[in-house]
Amino acid sequence: MRTFRTRTTTAAVTAVLAALSLTACQNDDASGAAGPSAPASAAPATTAPAPGGSAAGGASRTPATGGATGTSGGTTATPPADGPGAGKGSTTGGAATKAPSEGAPVTEPCGADVKVTYTPVSRPLNHGLLTLTNTGSQPCAAYHAPLLRFDDGQAATPVNDSSRPQAVVTLSPGAAAYASITLAAADGSGSDGGTVRKLAVHFAPRSGEGSTDADPAVIALPSGTYTDTSATVTHWQSSMDDALMY
Repeated sequence: MRTFRTRTTTAAVTAVLAALSLTACQNDDASGAAGPSAPASAAPATTAPAPGGSAAGGASRTPATGGATGTSGGTTATPPADGPGAGKGSTTGGAATKAPSEGAPVTEPCGADVKVTYTPVSRPLNHGLLTLTNTGSQPCAAYHAPLLRFDDGQAATPVNDSSRPQAVVTLSPGAAAYASITLAAADGSGSDGGTVRKLAVHFAPRSGEGSTDADPAVIALPSGTYTDTSATVTHWQSSMDDALMY
């Protein structure tokens, strides 16, 4: 009986040891299958703002565009108010011109949308002042000199070429150009003088050949306006003072 107990006990101990050995082997296999732990992901890089850029959420500044309203290199002075001796102004109209591209030179001749007025002046003697105002919505160029015809005259009034400006006068909307008319030479050298009642003002194209397709501005002149063969007209100027120098 004692021998049986010893063998039974020994067999039980052997079974326990075998179970423990099997458990240890399974643990070793599990630890060997697992790879090294992945490193923690790096924090995302911060992108520096571009030089001159605005911070996120901040207000961006838009360059202001724009500029003064007036003639190119000239003035927007108001001509003398219409008085008893002032001629009535004439307004011409036409189709709207296409807006020029930003920075492009203005080449559209004035004439389609303008107002022309005539004002007699006391100095210089025997002179009158023409004022050309751009009444349109786009700039225009006052090329060369106004083409004048008194009453039913066939020939245009001669142009004083010594008055040619250094640059073409460009008129933004609402701006004005000026030209003076010598009605008669102060020394009396003219001939075939007489009074005139109306003045037709045509407009020169860029080429200087002929006139534009715009209708002429027809002005009723003040009573007693006298002119003769010595009459001349200046080129369009950017100011009244420049126009009345001739």
